[in-house]
Amino acid sequence: MASDECEPDAFDAIVMAETRFHGEGYQEGYVEGKHAGVVEGRQYGMQQGANIGLEIGSYLGFAMTWQRLLLKGSNEKHSKKIKVLELLIEMIQTFPCDDPTYEKLQEDLEKIRGRFKQIPSLWIKS
Repeated sequence: MASDECEPDAFDAIVMAETRFHGEGYQEGYVEGKHAGVVEGRQYGMQQGANIGLEIGSYLGFAMTWQRLLLKGSNEKHSKKIKVLELLIEMIQTFPCDDPTYEKLQEDLEKIRGRFKQIPSLWIKS
C-alpha cells in the first residue's frame, strides 16, 4: 500500500517538472531579452543621434559659409538672406544636442528643418 501512495507523487513530479522548466525558461528568456533590448536600444539611439548631429552640422556649415560670403559683398539686397541665415545659426546653436531627454527635441528639429528649407526660396526671389 505504501507503494501506491508514492506513485502519484512521482507522476506529479513529472507533470510539475514541465511547468517548472517552462517557468524557468521563461524567466531566463525574459532576462536575456531585456538585456538584448537595452543593448539594441542604445545602439539605435547612438545611430539616430549621430544622424541628427550630421544633419544639424551640415545646416550650420551651410548657413555660416553663406553668411560669411554674403557679408563680404554686403548690400541691401542680401540683408533678408543674412537675417534668415543668422536666425538659422542661432536656432542651431541653442539646440540642445547634449540633452536627449529634452521634451521639444523633435519640435525644435522640425523648426530648424523648416527654416533651412526656407533659404532656397530667398535665392529664387532675388
